Amino acid sequence: MSTLLNILFFPKKGRSTPDEQAVLYSRITYNGKRAEFSTSRKIKLQAWNSKSGKAKGTSEEARAVNRFIDHIRASLYDIHDRLVREGKKISAKVIKDIYLGKEDKQYMLMEIFQDHNYQMEKLLGKGYTRGTLQRYNACKKHIENYLAYRYKAKDIPVEDVDYSFITGFDHYLKSEKDCAHNTAQKYIVNFKKIIRIAYANQWIEKDPFFHWKGTWKSSDRGYLTDAELQRLSEKDLDIPRLDLVRDMFVFCCYTGLSFGDIEKLTEDDIIFDGNKKWIKTKRKKTKTLSSIPLLKIPEAILEKYKDHPRVVISENVLPVLSNQKSNAYLKEIADLCGIKKNLTTHLARHTFATTVTLSKGVPIESVAKMLGHRSLRTTQIYAKVLDSKVAKDMEIVARGM
Repeated sequence: MSTLLNILFFPKKGRSTPDEQAVLYSRITYNGKRAEFSTSRKIKLQAWNSKSGKAKGTSEEARAVNRFIDHIRASLYDIHDRLVREGKKISAKVIKDIYLGKEDKQYMLMEIFQDHNYQMEKLLGKGYTRGTLQRYNACKKHIENYLAYRYKAKDIPVEDVDYSFITGFDHYLKSEKDCAHNTAQKYIVNFKKIIRIAYANQWIEKDPFFHWKGTWKSSDRGYLTDAELQRLSEKDLDIPRLDLVRDMFVFCCYTGLSFGDIEKLTEDDIIFDGNKKWIKTKRKKTKTLSSIPLLKIPEAILEKYKDHPRVVISENVLPVLSNQKSNAYLKEIADLCGIKKNLTTHLARHTFATTVTLSKGVPIESVAKMLGHRSLRTTQIYAKVLDSKVAKDMEIVARGM
């Protein structure tokens, strides 16, 4: 008899059972994990001995109940012994399912993950972006590496994922993969979706993420100062690819659009209301509407590229390169401009929020509308109060002293 396996019986009163009766349940505990099932047999509460886990007395009814209990217990131990002999996976749930005739398919973690990513790939452009798919593929690869590192396995049953697995994965990402805290949290949130799929389909009985709560650390987001933005905008660049990427970056700095958003920008997104031109477009990432007055600098960039071959043969108004190439070329541009910051396409969006708008006194509500944010809390991530703005605001206090 395995010391890892324990079987007990107990009455559980249901809403539909009379006050003096309860349904007899069996609880299987294996290696510290439980699984319960109803035997469908009813017993009077006063006839149950909770200490012995059996019916009281020697009446024929009590003996029948106890024979019934002994038969179930013997069957459960037989199932356990068979699994041991056959070298198969043993758990309280597996024993319960076999007893109840539910020897269903064992759902494997990486199979579920792969199926999710495959379905996502088929829906690219229909609710999902390629960037989102890339993040889930990266998360899947990290899980595969974690399984090999900690469990020496290529895959495990999804029911084996527990709280310890989650916290261990978090530690692995930070210690072995050198992920920053927020980066690790994002991967775990991606992984959480896969587990929720398993839970929703009842492939697992409990959600291992029930007690997990993600924490996010605020980070300083980079941006260009007015002087740096002017230096970059006015720099003569003789190399066409660098000149193009610089212009696309500057366009984003003065519109707040991401590179993904300007990549899909068309003439239909440029609106003239009789007074001024606006960019009104739904964000690629969130599908929320961004409403942005078109300033002179980005308007001049649109004019500069209106006859570009890639613009002429397409509906797009800008010949945007890929995000990967743009980021690579931006590093060259930063060196040429003497900018020590890590120039990336997304830094342009931070520059718009910080240097171009908020530091000039534009209300955060207006900035949120231009950025296409649903919540001001999201905009506040981008909000940076520059020293120059603080000094200017404090002049009011100084004059009154």
